[in-house]
Amino acid sequence: MSNVSEARDDRNATAVTIATAHKERRLSALLRRLSESEAALALGGFIGATYFRLVRCTNRTVRIPDADFHAPWEKEPAILVVWHGEHFLVPFVGPPRRAINALTTLHRDGEILTRGGMHLGVKFVRGSGDHGKEFMRKRGVQAFTAMLRLLRRGEPVVLTADVPKIARVAGLGPVTLAKHSGCPVVPIAIATSRRVRLSNWDRTCVNLPFGRMVMVRGEPIRVARDADDEALETARRTVEARLTEANARAYAIADRRCSA
Repeated sequence: MSNVSEARDDRNATAVTIATAHKERRLSALLRRLSESEAALALGGFIGATYFRLVRCTNRTVRIPDADFHAPWEKEPAILVVWHGEHFLVPFVGPPRRAINALTTLHRDGEILTRGGMHLGVKFVRGSGDHGKEFMRKRGVQAFTAMLRLLRRGEPVVLTADVPKIARVAGLGPVTLAKHSGCPVVPIAIATSRRVRLSNWDRTCVNLPFGRMVMVRGEPIRVARDADDEALETARRTVEARLTEANARAYAIADRRCSA
């Protein structure tokens, strides 16, 4: 009798475990659907835009160089590049009344960024760079073509220089775009004195209000229209070096480790 009772208990415990697992999967699927709903995306974008307006308004802004910070993309269309994880304040790069076109991923996070950025006057191209077959799945070709068309129309674009998930290593996308458009690549870094750094792959920086905001522009990089693979690689390394330098300088000034 003892063995029969134990067997029944085991079966009951297994049934309870399976039922619990099914409930957890259904709950997870429900939460995922809710998070991807139109209402959730719209609310997330609005909250994000409102928060970063607060960050912008409560941080004292320093631009380096101050006199002609915007010059490279006021005189002609340009390709602005930032690092992944350093992008939340891009809508405030300016100049005022000059729309910037930003490249954002097709992922849900990119959709929320797009919704938020639209509240801040940014226009968007959807897609992203990647390696191998992922480049096609993420609509890399369509995004490249759209950015090229915008540049030829005289509008600046902004994109991340590094490709997921290899942080702080510039890809060939920006310099290839520069080659085909004839427009310069301009490194941009934005840092705030108060911030939280996440532990994800790109060490995303969440900027906080009530501090200093430092924007550093690196020197533009041009790529010849007849650049071969070796010349593109040289330009890629230059973009990486200048963006790394601009980023380090922005944080050093924001943290008062060096003067402007």
